[in-house]
Amino acid sequence: MDKDKLFAQALPQVVDFKFDESVSKIFPDMIRRSVPGYETIIKLTGLIAEKHAQPATNIYDLGCALGASMLSMSSAINQESIQYIGIDNSAAMLEECQKILQPVIPRHELQLIEKNVEDAAIDNACVVVMNFTLQFINPALRDQLVERIYQGLIPDGVFIVSEKIDFSNAQESTLQQQLHEQFKISNDYSKLEVSQKRAALERVMIPDDREQHLDRLRRVGFKNAVQWFQSFNFASFVGVK
Repeated sequence: MDKDKLFAQALPQVVDFKFDESVSKIFPDMIRRSVPGYETIIKLTGLIAEKHAQPATNIYDLGCALGASMLSMSSAINQESIQYIGIDNSAAMLEECQKILQPVIPRHELQLIEKNVEDAAIDNACVVVMNFTLQFINPALRDQLVERIYQGLIPDGVFIVSEKIDFSNAQESTLQQQLHEQFKISNDYSKLEVSQKRAALERVMIPDDREQHLDRLRRVGFKNAVQWFQSFNFASFVGVK
């Protein structure tokens, strides 16, 4: 695993963050050192998926990156005729994802599709996962996307969405941001790296707060929508159809 040094040197201009080849090579290190609770979310994604998986259905990982969620789910689920469908708009990420998943998930059970997730068709799904993806979607398109996910799920299907979250209370927001920054510094990022990455993300990653997430899930029809995890300003939610 290559170490994330993308922002280690002062840049003459910080450009918008992209999931390109340079990111695909260091992504496991980047997300482990940047997202508190990441390993727990991925592990328990498999546990939640196992409860809702049904034979002869599809499992979607929207914004699949290197396939960590699919690895977790495939190791936990023991059902026949499951199709794992990973969708991402980064060719570089999908290329690495294929290398990682091919030895684990049989070829006939895996589809990796290069496409914007907001354009993806969802059908016969028992599980849909979006881990740290919705925050990169245009806010005007989020309700429509989640509605389409809901419609593509079978009864008792589950939608798992994990995100960096904002806070309506200004004091809580400041405290959580400070704690997150301290988390990254404790993982050997410099203040320069933290600052430059923040600048690279500020125009492309727009977090919702927890109320927006839960209201959206309930509004589109999920009968049971809850926040099941939080570590500083990162949280995960589930909606059951």
